[in-house]
Amino acid sequence: MAKAIDYQPEPAKIGPDAHEELTRLLESLHQHGVLRLMNDVVGARQDIAQVLVKGLQREGTLNAIQNISVLLLALSSIPPERMYKLAFGLRDMVDALSQPGDAGEHNAPGLQGAWKMLQDEELWHALQPLLSGMKAFARRMEEPVDKPISAWSGKPSDA
Repeated sequence: MAKAIDYQPEPAKIGPDAHEELTRLLESLHQHGVLRLMNDVVGARQDIAQVLVKGLQREGTLNAIQNISVLLLALSSIPPERMYKLAFGLRDMVDALSQPGDAGEHNAPGLQGAWKMLQDEELWHALQPLLSGMKAFARRMEEPVDKPISAWSGKPSDA
């Protein structure tokens, strides 16, 4: 009886293998100057580090970094639902402010019109959150702050 032949044909080549892709990538990086740039950056690492350190030591840069940190701290304390309402409420407000109104809407209401506005319950309900927000803003503006991170964390500053 004949023995079965154990033969598996090699699969057909569909595309370039990893080595060919790497060679093509390396050639492309060379042609576009990326390799030269990276070599220059590696060679000038001390000069680049000195420029970065000098730039980071400037007062304006430190202020910018601290301001961004404060904004991120404030944003992190706002729940996404409130941020959604705030962002789209501001967008709607800007849209409403930029819409041209009728000429009659911009006339002074007069004494009788002002009296009617004071009696308008819907107007007072709409103004109440704005007035409360202005009071909270004014309270925050009156608070002295030594260092923003100390005010946020509650820890005294060691300066």
